[in-house]
Amino acid sequence: MFSVASSSMAPDYQVGDVLIVKITDPEDIKVGDSVTYYGKVGSFANKVITHQVIKIDKDVDGNRVFHTKGISNLVEDPLVYEDQIYGVVQLKSEILSFIYKLINTKYGMFLLIIVPIFYIIGSEMLTFMLENEEKRRGINQDDEKKEEPNKNEKEEKVEEQEEIKEEKKKTTKKKKSTKKKKEEE
Repeated sequence: MFSVASSSMAPDYQVGDVLIVKITDPEDIKVGDSVTYYGKVGSFANKVITHQVIKIDKDVDGNRVFHTKGISNLVEDPLVYEDQIYGVVQLKSEILSFIYKLINTKYGMFLLIIVPIFYIIGSEMLTFMLENEEKRRGINQDDEKKEEPNKNEKEEKVEEQEEIKEEKKKTTKKKKSTKKKKEEE
């Protein structure tokens, strides 16, 4: 996968287009193919270039030598040898080209890289804060649950004390009533 850096292949490929290149045996390359190769001479040195094959020759060893040229260029490229060839262009990816071109604008960089980074950081921070709050509330709820049995125990003790008082009253009434009965007899 390579991106186009100049307009030398216009109108077929525009600056920023993403090209899918397939590794191809040099014997299978024919005139008219768009090839991607590594430049070694002059202004092409240390650059990856995609140009069209306009002629194919053989050197003294029988290896293929390619004559290439950009579609909109007037001058032919320096000779390209088999060992320089990466492959033949298979297709131009419209979707990847659009994304690549979008990322290379300041707004595209902002929308596709900066905004998602801030979204991820923000959502992680929010998740962290919510988890901490849940833990804090979980501890408080556990404390409340511990206190509730104490309240129930207190209420039960109060009820027991009231029952004891009631029992005492009843027994006191019974004693009084039996005393009265004995006195009357």
